Amino acid sequence: MSNPVLDTQSSGSESFRDATSTISKGKRMWLFPKKQTGKIFRWRNIVAYVLLGFLILWPFVKYDGHPIFLFNVLERRFIFFGIPFWPQDFFLFGLTMVTLIVFIIFFTSIFGRWWCGWSCPQTIFMEFIFRKIEYWIDGDSAQQRNLAESKWTTRKIRLRLTKVFIFYIISFFIANIFLAYIIGIDELYKIATEPIRHHLGGFISIIIFSFVFFFVFAYMREQVCLVVCPYGRLQGVLLDKNSIVVAYDHVRGEPRGKISNLHGDCIDCKLCVNVCPTGIEIRNGTQLECINCAACIDACDSIMTKVNKPEGLIRYSSSDSIEKRIPFKFTTRMWAYLFVFTLLFSIVSVLIIRRPDVEATVLRAPGQLFMKQPGGKVSNLFTVTLVNKTFHDQDVELKLINFNAELKLMGIQSLHILKDGSLNEPFLIIADELLIKKNKNPITIEVYSKGKLIDVVKSTFIGPVKIYNEDSDGNENEKQNENEHTKI
Repeated sequence: MSNPVLDTQSSGSESFRDATSTISKGKRMWLFPKKQTGKIFRWRNIVAYVLLGFLILWPFVKYDGHPIFLFNVLERRFIFFGIPFWPQDFFLFGLTMVTLIVFIIFFTSIFGRWWCGWSCPQTIFMEFIFRKIEYWIDGDSAQQRNLAESKWTTRKIRLRLTKVFIFYIISFFIANIFLAYIIGIDELYKIATEPIRHHLGGFISIIIFSFVFFFVFAYMREQVCLVVCPYGRLQGVLLDKNSIVVAYDHVRGEPRGKISNLHGDCIDCKLCVNVCPTGIEIRNGTQLECINCAACIDACDSIMTKVNKPEGLIRYSSSDSIEKRIPFKFTTRMWAYLFVFTLLFSIVSVLIIRRPDVEATVLRAPGQLFMKQPGGKVSNLFTVTLVNKTFHDQDVELKLINFNAELKLMGIQSLHILKDGSLNEPFLIIADELLIKKNKNPITIEVYSKGKLIDVVKSTFIGPVKIYNEDSDGNENEKQNENEHTKI
């Protein structure tokens, strides 16, 4: 008896990889997967609803009067675990993203697409909300297929309209939750309660997001994982024979056949295919479409129990574990990923811990060298820019050290910065001309808030330049270069 999987493995043919499982001759093939059951599916339910709870509740959680998470791209305001980030912290944000990408690479090299099957919002919403509603309205796999192929009747129209209405209501709710992460729950509440004309942009955004989510979960469905998401396509370069994936034990299962003439443990019931939400044949091996949801594991285990065979014919395992019967081990590549991730994570952690509450930038006034002051003094004009990165007002004090001069604010008595605000103020540094020995004098300015040193800024004080030349009689004449000085 010819076996397609054995033929594939022996001949090296992998023609099934030339097209996705849901597209045939350029035409979309709709999937009607069977209801999932089993112990892994029960654990996935628990994980999914816990994550959904966090996703829905987090916008309402506040720390110090502000959202614990905020990703306001339009106003360039970001809050992550209660820590505010500003455009000045973009390098830190970029480094954090690089660290996250390295972690994804490290995690995927070990566990494959566990994220996709267990934690991805697309999978959670699709499999644990929309799919369950679909089972409730249209029935299980066979009933859904029959309904899709049947003629339009009053019953079919009623079922379709009911499903569309419920799907859109849920999509509208999801759109509100995601928008709360962007603009904050308080602003979202204003959009919901105040007249539409006052928040027309926000209202239009909710409507657009709602239709996008409806389109994703009512039409695109598994195509998001297969076509849109780039993560699945990275598997080819991230996985190796030691990566733990959902795998079929062909050593134990082949040759497959019916119970009456069974040689291997696989009875070719095809239940693993029927429950797959992306419609793949897991017995062909690891494929782009597999999201490691383990639906096929539960389905196969239920059949193995019925035919008095050990569970685990399909299981979480590595290729080497199946073919060579060797346990999982860390490869050199995995250790390298772990080292890079640990290094980047340590750097990001130190930078976040050492990030000052107030960022100070001191610049000399452009186009000026020094200015003459009464009493034989000279001054330099500077500008200080202060950015308050906290949720509290800050009173800032500037102290000049290692330079004998006076620091004088212009027009204000103190530097007071409102929460989430910034301040740009000029100030003078005034020094005795006789005490200045060089043209360029390094200075250090310490920035204090509430008596605590929060930043140290270095700059340069420009003084008069003294040039000595010899005249024709060999006497030294002192020439004072006072070009471009200004008296104020």
